[in-house]
Amino acid sequence: MDISYILNELGEERGDYFNAIAPPIIQTSNFKFNTVDDFRNALADEYQGNLYSRGFNPTIDILRKKLAALDGAEDALVFGSGIAAVTVPVLALLSSGDEVICVENPYSWTIKLFNDFLPKFGVKTTFVDGSDTSAIEAAITPHTKLIYLESPNTFSFDVQDLEAIASLAKAKGIITMIDNSYCSPLYQQPIAYGIDLVAQSATKYLAGHSDVMAGVVTGKQELIKRIFEKEYMNIGASLAPQNAWLLLRSLRTLPIRLEKITANANKVIEYLEQNPKVESVLHPFSKNSKQLDLAKKQMKACGGLFSITLKNPSLEKIEIFCNSLKHILMAVSWGGYESLIIPACAGISKSNFDVNNPRHILIRIYVGLEEPEYLINDFEQAFEKV
Repeated sequence: MDISYILNELGEERGDYFNAIAPPIIQTSNFKFNTVDDFRNALADEYQGNLYSRGFNPTIDILRKKLAALDGAEDALVFGSGIAAVTVPVLALLSSGDEVICVENPYSWTIKLFNDFLPKFGVKTTFVDGSDTSAIEAAITPHTKLIYLESPNTFSFDVQDLEAIASLAKAKGIITMIDNSYCSPLYQQPIAYGIDLVAQSATKYLAGHSDVMAGVVTGKQELIKRIFEKEYMNIGASLAPQNAWLLLRSLRTLPIRLEKITANANKVIEYLEQNPKVESVLHPFSKNSKQLDLAKKQMKACGGLFSITLKNPSLEKIEIFCNSLKHILMAVSWGGYESLIIPACAGISKSNFDVNNPRHILIRIYVGLEEPEYLINDFEQAFEKV
């Protein structure tokens, strides 16, 4: 489908709501039925219609259609947060005794899911270097039921060979799932490479205004229905109609926002790569990346997220640099108007900080919609302090 059709028309039956240009917020918890038979059918298969907004809702249905189409998927579910869009499908797919292979260094709450939560239910996870497909293959056992990817992954932005991993998994009857939050559907479509389920934190680029918490998972309808019928409904992790409407609003401007963010980031990266106080810039399209060809094969662009390391770093130097920024905000997440920074050391106690650990010295930067010269000037004055 044409992206303009998806974002502006798909699912929007304007004749059903007074020919309003913007879709409505159907702010209701429940829906009425005219006959007992109609009610009985809805209770028997809630996936087919609107019964109770913990399941489906007309505003949410519009959003689901758009998000599925953007990913090239058959269907979608939306959630109250990005980690819910990861956790609920994983719980739906696994049982006691099953095993998971997960790429190293994913999102922190994904690590908690696999390390702390799933072992309570007899599910084991093996973390491997996702950039090495042979390492994934070597980790497979007869009990492996899920391969979980995050490409590019958090902070270091390593990429995985989606097509090769999907092919390997399909040959062994293993489900593949990926967190595609970094790229959004505009810059990477994992389903086209054979991945089964695609999760995203819709809080990021899809919502894009730092005012909505949401998550989405897309895939074949058979898998989506399986997730919906038990774990999704029982856990109650659904998205509120108001937030679904805010996401519909945001999708209208997704292409132009990402285009501007990417252009801004490229200018800032060019400045940082030439700065004598920067040791390295980590992002998938870096000319120094060993995975550049693979990244360009799978991704159309990188958006605004990358990391840097300082020359001769120390905890004190990293903290002074980050504390000295005046306009780039220190905060989690990304995808909104405002540029952000997160030093990895903020998530580590000072006593555990190891300057020789390459992940401890990373500083993650998100370039937003401000003019790049404005951001470069802020970086420049902060570098003068270190």
